[in-house]
Amino acid sequence: MSGALFSHGLGGVIFDCDGVMINSRAANDEFYNRVLAYFGLPPMTPEQEAYSFMATAGQALRYILPKRLHGEIDRVTRDEINYQRDILPLLRLMPGFREFADELHDKGVRMAIATNRTDQGVQRVLDFFSLPSYFDPVVTASNAAPKPSPEGALRICSAWGMNPRDALFVGDSAHDKEAAEAAGVTFAAFNGGGLQGRITAPDFAVLRDALAPALAAR
Repeated sequence: MSGALFSHGLGGVIFDCDGVMINSRAANDEFYNRVLAYFGLPPMTPEQEAYSFMATAGQALRYILPKRLHGEIDRVTRDEINYQRDILPLLRLMPGFREFADELHDKGVRMAIATNRTDQGVQRVLDFFSLPSYFDPVVTASNAAPKPSPEGALRICSAWGMNPRDALFVGDSAHDKEAAEAAGVTFAAFNGGGLQGRITAPDFAVLRDALAPALAAR
């Protein structure tokens, strides 16, 4: 299937961050539950957990907090939550991601990130895991409309001078899929959860196998 999709070879891969590059579910839940606990509120419901995982931090906090507390969000997340000490160590690099990125780099495939994290949030991830500087551009909620807007994917393809049909977007949420399809970029549904794409892969080993014909064509 991937060979038919990328008959001239795969030009570039756009990665979502959370749920693709990293497993951040525990870290996200801990962060938002600490904010709720600060205000004496109960932990997130399963519905709130699902929304917060694919939204921007600002969107998620406005969703889980009563409106009367919205004016406190910036202060509390800045002064009351020690992200570096209490949240960052809960992140885990997705198994096989580093090796997959190394292989793409060796084959000359461009790579970028399109995330609903902020600039600071994604830089923390790159620094914490000492990831190589393969990813350019890095499009975040700080510099583009958040997904499901296609702005990030379109901006990346434009920066690469690449037709969107020659790129692949690897994501794990409906927002990722909507953004990719609106931009005309082939979508790979990653990490299970029932999401389907032109390519559907539960892990990087399966994704690499699905892309083998396209990588061989480079």
